[in-house]
Amino acid sequence: MTAMDAMPLVPEWSDIAWRIGLTFLAGALFGLDRGVHGHVAGLRTTILVALAAALAMIQVNLLLATAGKDPSSFVTLDLMRLPLGILSGMGFIGGGAILRRDNIVLGVTTAATLWFVTVLGLCFGGGQLGLGLWGLGLGLIVLRLFKLFEHRLVQEQLGELTVVWRGPSLSLEELQSGLRKAGMHVGKMRSVDDVEAGERSVTFEVTRHAPPGDHAMPPLVADLARQEGVLKVEWRS
Repeated sequence: MTAMDAMPLVPEWSDIAWRIGLTFLAGALFGLDRGVHGHVAGLRTTILVALAAALAMIQVNLLLATAGKDPSSFVTLDLMRLPLGILSGMGFIGGGAILRRDNIVLGVTTAATLWFVTVLGLCFGGGQLGLGLWGLGLGLIVLRLFKLFEHRLVQEQLGELTVVWRGPSLSLEELQSGLRKAGMHVGKMRSVDDVEAGERSVTFEVTRHAPPGDHAMPPLVADLARQEGVLKVEWRS
């Protein structure tokens, strides 16, 4: 029985050592990548998650009693509930890693990484070392190389612009036209007029295209703040 074979019915300690060692390596590689970039699920977390999944599959393998049973009867043991329970539990942990701050959702990649290293642990723990190594390689490519392309992609971002001005120096039509010329799509609008003070406050929900993570104030907003008669400009994204 070689280290790259599928799950043996009675694994030897050398087989188990291969599985645990490769699982540890996979968890460490993913953990180092996440830890270097300051993400929540770092080195220890990914290693522990991967090892937990691998140990569960090794335990399933060891519990496959073969004496006096035909291999086709293994399904009656229902041992696969253990790794399925591991995957279900990881769903709760992954859900807890996802946070929402205003219009920004954080932690989705962290949750996906935890889920992925769990599956890698199940592969290595089950003795499918070739499959696990392929998954490890592809996973690292996605995390490392694809990240370089992802930062260059332009995506839709939702923002909120509030402008308060006094007098005829600025009109609602001019403001909307300027937003469209700047490449923004104007959505919902809220307007409040103070007749006595001669002031008008308008809040727009706008959609623009920008690189991921770019939440800086658009140039148009800065120009509005310097325009005569404009009392307040606020941008949130």
